[in-house]
Amino acid sequence: MSRRLIWQALRIAAPIAVVVVPFGYATAGARANVLMGVGCGLAFGVGVGLRGGPRGGPWAGILVGAIVGIATALLVGNLPFNGMGWLLPPILALAVGLIDGLGASSLSGYRDMTRETLVVSALLALGLSLSRLGSAGFIWVLWLLIFLLLLTPWIALVAGLLNQHREGWHDPRPPRWLLLGAAVLPPLMVLGLLEEGFRLSQVAWHVPVMLVAMPVSAFLVGRTAMTWLQPRLRVYGRLADYLRVMWVPIGGFAVGYVAIIVVFAGFYGMLEHFRPGAFAGAAMGISEWLSFAFFTAIAQDYVTVSPVSMSARLLVGAHLILSVGWALVLFAAVMSSIQPRLERIARRDIEEGD
Repeated sequence: MSRRLIWQALRIAAPIAVVVVPFGYATAGARANVLMGVGCGLAFGVGVGLRGGPRGGPWAGILVGAIVGIATALLVGNLPFNGMGWLLPPILALAVGLIDGLGASSLSGYRDMTRETLVVSALLALGLSLSRLGSAGFIWVLWLLIFLLLLTPWIALVAGLLNQHREGWHDPRPPRWLLLGAAVLPPLMVLGLLEEGFRLSQVAWHVPVMLVAMPVSAFLVGRTAMTWLQPRLRVYGRLADYLRVMWVPIGGFAVGYVAIIVVFAGFYGMLEHFRPGAFAGAAMGISEWLSFAFFTAIAQDYVTVSPVSMSARLLVGAHLILSVGWALVLFAAVMSSIQPRLERIARRDIEEGD
């Protein structure tokens, strides 16, 4: 893998982890569930993002990875019976469906579908293994790898059959090697459920649901969702060009805004020092005044400090006027200076769209 792909994968993985980890701890709580959600999110996000092209791909990977990671962290602790047996078939099918819906991938036959499913299986195995690090997880990881290896031809077969009549699909029927590989999983699944104490009547509906209904639904949902999302996610790729133009003006605005906050924090503290009682609830310390100045700059009340004296109210009023004036004046100046460059970018995007 080239350095460019590694860097792009890291750019996709970092936002997914930033979103999924705190959300997982806030909802799921258990460390293993959070790590499992992160693993699934990274597997989906990196797999989808690297196949979506330089514009829409990273944004598609971040969005899909974050959604799947959050959903996995929420659901993994509430799955019935053999949790991983219920979780992996739809997750793997969903991942393949998302990649198939990108349009940038070349899934035009059973061989391509099998290769893609194997890649996603490896990513899922790597990601899900994080949930067992440091907790006697070797047997669990080995079982996970075996299960995903057996599941790969089955999901590739299901996805290929669902693509049978799509434009660009060139294989009229599944190859014999894929049929033989897929035929191994159902009897092993039946034996595994019977060994866990399931009755034959339960197995009769568990296996079709786990291996047919859920993967088919997940694949179709993933393919449909990504087909719909892909053209819309390209908008975020174009935003990078606009942000590059606006980066310096935005930085200048932020520096000025922070400077106003710092200056008025000093004014507030000095006024309270020489006129004790000018602010109700004031405590000595620059952090208190910086917080008060920040909330004043965005025209929000600060719960612990409020102006009482006339001089304090006049100072707060001056701060508000200056903050609002700074935003309006600088915004107008920035838009006047960068408008020609933004128009050139817009014309280029229209020409590329045509």
